[in-house]
Amino acid sequence: MKNLILFFAFFILMGAEQGFAQKTTRIWLVRHAEKDTTNRQDRDPDLSDEGKKRAMDLAKYLKGEKIDSIFATNYKRTKLTGYPTADKIGLSIHTYNPQDQKDFAEGLLKNAVGEKILIIGHSDTLLPLLSAFGVESPLRELREADDYDYIFTLTIKGDKREVKVDHYGLPHHAER
Repeated sequence: MKNLILFFAFFILMGAEQGFAQKTTRIWLVRHAEKDTTNRQDRDPDLSDEGKKRAMDLAKYLKGEKIDSIFATNYKRTKLTGYPTADKIGLSIHTYNPQDQKDFAEGLLKNAVGEKILIIGHSDTLLPLLSAFGVESPLRELREADDYDYIFTLTIKGDKREVKVDHYGLPHHAER
């Protein structure tokens, strides 16, 4: 009888451990919203009026998702894109270095299992970041001038990774 109890306890513990390993992690990746380009010398501009509207649209798009963490690069335009979402759910925005994409992705894959995360980057950093997460980019490029409305949803469950592409806010992407 004692062996039978140990046998069942072992399988219950193994099932719990496998359940943890199979939690779904969901990561949304977006480019910052439209920036104010009136001063071309400004290397860290605010959002334009259109960008402020898109930031609000992002919060609406993610409404009800129960985001656990928000990450943005250390620029005003990325943080301003995330603030409406962060404010609605009571989170702070953490900064990440887009030059350390591999380490950043590995850290999230290891430490954020089962969480929901929003990452805000740039036209030249998001697709390489998807690669750092181990998925093939669904696009060849994000164009600096006109690709602001893409949102990539990365779903990770165990070793399975899937990325989907959608749009939010007013259409602003170039047709492919």
